[in-house]
Amino acid sequence: MSTLPLKDCKGKKLGEVTLSDKFAVTDKGAQALHQTVVAYQAHQHQGSASTLGKGAVAGTGAKPWKQKGLGRARAGYRQSPLWRGGSVAFGPHPRKVRKQLPRKMARLAFSRAFGEKAAAGSVLVLDELKIETPRTKEICGIFKTLDIKGKALLILGELDTNIGLAARNLQDVEVVCAENVNTWQIVRYPQIVITKDAVEKLEQRLA
Repeated sequence: MSTLPLKDCKGKKLGEVTLSDKFAVTDKGAQALHQTVVAYQAHQHQGSASTLGKGAVAGTGAKPWKQKGLGRARAGYRQSPLWRGGSVAFGPHPRKVRKQLPRKMARLAFSRAFGEKAAAGSVLVLDELKIETPRTKEICGIFKTLDIKGKALLILGELDTNIGLAARNLQDVEVVCAENVNTWQIVRYPQIVITKDAVEKLEQRLA
């Protein structure tokens, strides 16, 4: 069992939040975490690069010139990859990059990623987070009060329109709800700010 500090938006400590061993794992799952991150990055490839092989390049099938007697190199077809306007040898073609991961492995990887952040003291739990108006200044003020600098991931129990609008101008801050957060986001951001209800939803999600 591990604990995280629970604070309000003004930085006042309200207590602690206890995490179950299944939710924050630190003693196993390193390989699962690696494979999950590799799979996620592979799935980001569009795989839309395309080139034309010699069968797809328009042109005649006639021999450009006779084989011997002209002093030039031999040529068999105008679609040769050696010629301008010809084909591409061994070029890329549209393809899908997919890596299958078992559900248990994906859950273990998420637990390991979150456990490492919690053990390093990079996770801050807020009792609640609400703002009256969708202004970036309000989010910046809260982060300044909590002494959060640099890149940060903000995990909410449910997406809030005001918070989403206020944080979208901050290039180092990403807002996501507990239902959609993935392992790569946990690994990518050095600081995680999560609401208390989001912690409960994540534990239910991984149960």
